[in-house]
Amino acid sequence: MHRTTIERRLSDGHQRLVRARSELAVLDEQLMVVNEMADDTRLRALVAETPVAAKEHDEVSRQMSAMVRSRQALVDQITDLEHRQDDLLERLTIGPA
Repeated sequence: MHRTTIERRLSDGHQRLVRARSELAVLDEQLMVVNEMADDTRLRALVAETPVAAKEHDEVSRQMSAMVRSRQALVDQITDLEHRQDDLLERLTIGPA
């Protein structure tokens, strides 16, 4: 692979990595808020013991579960991008195998 191609892929990968890390930071903030909401609705459901309160808690819990899955997918994507970046850097410094 030519040096310019590797450099271009490194640049593209770096941009994707920066975006993914930024998305992860936003998702982490949102997850904190949803986690607080889940705790609040859980307490309300326990105290109120009504179907409406239980349903509200279930909805927030499902939302939180979906966000946790999205976060894990994003963490996996970041890990993959970091590995690709490492491979490209190795090719750039060592040369083709």
